[in-house]
Amino acid sequence: MFSPFFVDFCSIILNRMTRKTRFTFEKAERLTHKILIGKLFSEGNGFTCYPFRVVWKAADLHSEYPAQVAITVSKRNFKQAPKRNILKRRIREIYRLNKHKLYEELEKKEVQIAFMVVYLPKKIMETKDMEEQLKKAMQRIPREYEKHSKPTETGSSVHHDSAD
Repeated sequence: MFSPFFVDFCSIILNRMTRKTRFTFEKAERLTHKILIGKLFSEGNGFTCYPFRVVWKAADLHSEYPAQVAITVSKRNFKQAPKRNILKRRIREIYRLNKHKLYEELEKKEVQIAFMVVYLPKKIMETKDMEEQLKKAMQRIPREYEKHSKPTETGSSVHHDSAD
């Protein structure tokens, strides 16, 4: 039905389509490096956008993606693994469908960010409510980066020099 040239042309176009525009959640987008996760909590910045706590840190990820994410649900709040897994699946799905907006903002700023999403409540919320709040949290990440990455003005800070 279609000429072989047309089929080859279409496959080339599809292969050139950037991975960032596809609604996938690949391994390269997952934060798995234990040392980086440790640095997130020791050196990173964070904010709460209830029901989520987001802890983030600008990092060189050695990845083609501008962000890597880890998702966690407390064992203290959800003793049964199936409930924790359901929540993590829902959060991953929400992230997968809405990450492109975050990627666009981070690419404009030319920065890579590693972050972790922590689910806080002790009850399972409605997915639509979780989606609304996670979208807000993801929009806030680039703004938080801007706020914390601005160089401090030397004239406005207080210096205590004992060399006088």
